[in-house]
Amino acid sequence: MPSRFIEDASAEALFAEAEQALFDGQPEEALALVGRLEARAPSGPGVAGLRASAQAALGELDAAEETLVAARKRWPEDLDLLCAHAELLVTGSEEDRPRIEEGLGLVAKGLKWARKRGDTELVFELLLLEGIGRNQLGECTVALGSLEAALELQPRAVEPRLERALALFELCRFSAAEESLHALVVDAPEEPWAHHTLGLLAERRRDAKTARRWFRRAQELAPEDFPPPVQLTEEEFDRALADALEQLPAHVKDSLENTTIAVEEIPTEDDLLGSMPPLSPTILGLFKGHAVPHRELLEPSHHLTCSIVLYQRNLERFARTREELIEQIGITVMHEVGHLIGLDEEDLWERGLE
Repeated sequence: MPSRFIEDASAEALFAEAEQALFDGQPEEALALVGRLEARAPSGPGVAGLRASAQAALGELDAAEETLVAARKRWPEDLDLLCAHAELLVTGSEEDRPRIEEGLGLVAKGLKWARKRGDTELVFELLLLEGIGRNQLGECTVALGSLEAALELQPRAVEPRLERALALFELCRFSAAEESLHALVVDAPEEPWAHHTLGLLAERRRDAKTARRWFRRAQELAPEDFPPPVQLTEEEFDRALADALEQLPAHVKDSLENTTIAVEEIPTEDDLLGSMPPLSPTILGLFKGHAVPHRELLEPSHHLTCSIVLYQRNLERFARTREELIEQIGITVMHEVGHLIGLDEEDLWERGLE
């Protein structure tokens, strides 16, 4: 990030030192240097952006946002600050849909400014960010368009290639995803998400040996992101499922009268492609059938047996501890039973069952 409004040569050197500390993975040192810089030179948008980046790297996301909001009020036309704010909202919000959508609104605004200025580097960064955000929201078809546009600008860039492959995987375009990921690990052999996703693809082919190899490499590269999955025996999993069903309210249990409950390893392609857009291959559970409130008395197909399926391997990968896994089994049961009784995804989200 440029050190605009820094005219003092020594302050300029301090700014560069702070940037280097952040690049070297030393955000605390970077933040201390920014403090020294702010004490001796008029603060500009570049300094504010650097402070926010250091705060974000330390996990102080609220503080980083406060820094950026204040800086953008002071320098409302600064494109770098707008983009930094967009990146924080999109990449620092995990599953917080409203914040991601807010960030994507800033991305759209930034793209207009960047294209008007002819800043192709910034256009690339914003298109990548748009692809990441749309992937996070499950809007993978839209994400592909942004990522393809980014790759037109930088065809060999690793990040958009990875995001594109992940979008293809989520859209169940498995052959295209696998081809992209194999090419990617040649150019970026230490990209853990590529190895992990290749493991998921091998697992779908029932190639357990190859899947274990890919998963093991992802765990070696990023042990915090890809710890060994928590595993339950078949009996333990069935007991956790039975306990979850037992805890359902009585009126909800009555709705299960014509519904089967099953456990499978992972979803089949038929499961995934039965919806448009396709369901994610990493779904934890699935309700199949007609929700109780939407059944019509004179429509025979509406009274066929429904089913709720839990996908054990996906659930085991989702959890970090045995306790979390058992809790998530219960949440997934409630989520799918919610569909049975007519709740949509927004209803479930409001109840904390997304």
